[in-house]
Amino acid sequence: MTLHPFPACVEDVTAPRWFTYPFCYEPHPLCVAAADELRRYIEQREEWKDELQRGKMLGVLVVTKGSERGFLAAFSGTLDGKTQHEYFVPPVFDLMAPGCYFQEEEAAISDINRRIALLESSLKPSPLRAKMDVELSAYRQFMQQSKAERDALRKTISPDEMGENGRNLIKESQHQKAEYRRMKQAWEQRVFDDEVLLREHQNEIALLQKERHERSIALQNWLFRQFTFLNARGEEKSLLELFSPAIPPSGAGECCAPRLLQAAYREGLQPLCMAEFWVGASPTNEVRHDGHYYPACRSKCLPILTHMLVGLDVEANPLLADQEKLLSQLHIIYNNGELAVVSKPAGMLSVPGKDGMPNVQDALKTAIPSAKGPLIVHRLDMDTSGLMLVALTEEKYHDLQDLFLHRHIHKVYHALLEREMPVGEEGVISLPLRPDFDDRPRQMVDKKHGKPAETLYKVLANREGHALLELSPITGRTHQLRVHCAHPQGLNNPIVGDRLYGKAADRLMLHAYAITFEGITFEDDEDIT
Repeated sequence: MTLHPFPACVEDVTAPRWFTYPFCYEPHPLCVAAADELRRYIEQREEWKDELQRGKMLGVLVVTKGSERGFLAAFSGTLDGKTQHEYFVPPVFDLMAPGCYFQEEEAAISDINRRIALLESSLKPSPLRAKMDVELSAYRQFMQQSKAERDALRKTISPDEMGENGRNLIKESQHQKAEYRRMKQAWEQRVFDDEVLLREHQNEIALLQKERHERSIALQNWLFRQFTFLNARGEEKSLLELFSPAIPPSGAGECCAPRLLQAAYREGLQPLCMAEFWVGASPTNEVRHDGHYYPACRSKCLPILTHMLVGLDVEANPLLADQEKLLSQLHIIYNNGELAVVSKPAGMLSVPGKDGMPNVQDALKTAIPSAKGPLIVHRLDMDTSGLMLVALTEEKYHDLQDLFLHRHIHKVYHALLEREMPVGEEGVISLPLRPDFDDRPRQMVDKKHGKPAETLYKVLANREGHALLELSPITGRTHQLRVHCAHPQGLNNPIVGDRLYGKAADRLMLHAYAITFEGITFEDDEDIT
């Protein structure tokens, strides 16, 4: 592991007072300088060029060692098929180390997979089954024909003649049914005797599958115990302890941030600030842009980093700042006793969350104590500002829900995008969306499992290098407008200030400008530019 020096141009840059809050941050100038140095290094490595062009998350951690200041670098997962390279910090636990138990046990499980595949390829039913099906089918047809002839004969026999003749017809039917049962049992016995080897292979496969399952679970738990993480106090916890009682997600502990902090603690370095950034092309489903900085993922890293940051002076969550200011910026612009239209400021939740942050629902319960019913009919993202419809009675709540369900409520947003676009350009973006289960609340494009999502867009103007768009969602998926603007298969042009899909800024430049229902249009003419 190498402590990398900074260029002379940042020697006078003051270190931050607080360590980075990793789930929402603006990269410190020292992190930006470290990231630039890291990019210069990887650009010299031709053997990594193709892989990095396909996309990779990298990270930097600014540290001090005595009077010396420098930075550490990390990559997520593997690079060039390896978990370790000279320039970067080592993994928290090296799965690929020679002689590692994980490699040996994984090879044994792979061997079981090969044995199962080989046995499955030999699973062929007895050829007697086909012959049995043909003969039994032919006899069933014979029985059906005989039944039809008996039914026809019964119609020609008078009631006086039916006695003995009727009994004979019944005996014939019973005999044919008994003969079919005897024939079927005989065939099944022949097939059973001929498939002894098939059943042996099936039983062997079942035993191998059971062994594979047990060894996989045991190996997974062993691996979770090997991933142990330090914090600034020297305390250590494993993945099993950090995620208990849940099962840690795949890849937990292999991201940049845990690697960087673990390396710093092991070497006795003092962390100052940290940042993670993307290089290369965006993944097909996710939204990542080359050179953009991204917060740590919550599903894999929140429990880990919450522990690892203990003992550091970490900056406050920026999303929790200025709560009273947000409440003062919430405006009721219409109230008829049944419903209200409110203008929500950026940074405020629509409904109560886990952190006790200000939200529209609680604020309105205080502002309109006479309100009855659920209140919130639809939501805006916390980072989005603009108009929301609010029900003040339960009856109106259901009425508005029905209008939304049948798409009788029309919403128009204004958005400022990172780059200019041709004025007047318009069209439809259609990209199905689903939650990114490994990194909530992010959403991702998934053409197989995603829900349909459509957005109308029109470029209104260009202002100081940014395109001003009018966006009209046809559907109402979470983060729909943000993903449709940012995704390479959408506009490939993130909304300014989009900390999840673009670059963080003072605020997300997305504003719910107008809402129309029951022939009435409300507008909020806030100028987001």
